[in-house]
Amino acid sequence: MAHHRHTRSRQTRPSGSAETLAQGLGWFSLALGAAELFGARSMARWLGMEGNERLIRAYGAREIATGIGILTQRDPTPWIWGRVAGDALDLATLGNALRDRHSHHDRVAVAFGAVAGVTVLDVVCANALTGQEPQPRRYFDYSDRSGLPRPPQQMRGAARDFEVPRDMRIPDAMRPYKEPQRPGRPQPSM
Repeated sequence: MAHHRHTRSRQTRPSGSAETLAQGLGWFSLALGAAELFGARSMARWLGMEGNERLIRAYGAREIATGIGILTQRDPTPWIWGRVAGDALDLATLGNALRDRHSHHDRVAVAFGAVAGVTVLDVVCANALTGQEPQPRRYFDYSDRSGLPRPPQQMRGAARDFEVPRDMRIPDAMRPYKEPQRPGRPQPSM
């Protein structure tokens, strides 16, 4: 009985507006991540969140990693969902800053609104990508292969005349020690 497996000849990426939005969000992640990574001190001062520069740099590194993932992977869906999770962290951090009496509340509120707007885009994009047809897997059929360079009949006995090269043998210094033969004493066998 013949076994037929349905395969597609090539893999495809998600297409359409969700893919375009994902690419845009990937580039946005890279730009925002660079701004956070290299401008953390200025950003913290502008928001009135001095002392949080390391956190802002960490968020910048996260954004860059996510952007690279979105732009380089065949399926950007998990990376877009990663952006959604990152947005939740950003919103929690900014929400905490809104309660801090030392922060510039008006500026933090602007940043909070901007992150909330991008979060909406991220969720819309992630849902659109998740709803698309899953990526087809490419299968190869190797059932007719033996792994031998020639047919099995021609390979029979090929190793019989094989001589182990000197550099693949056990070095003399590592061979088991044999006591010299003394007259009257039998040699112990190993």
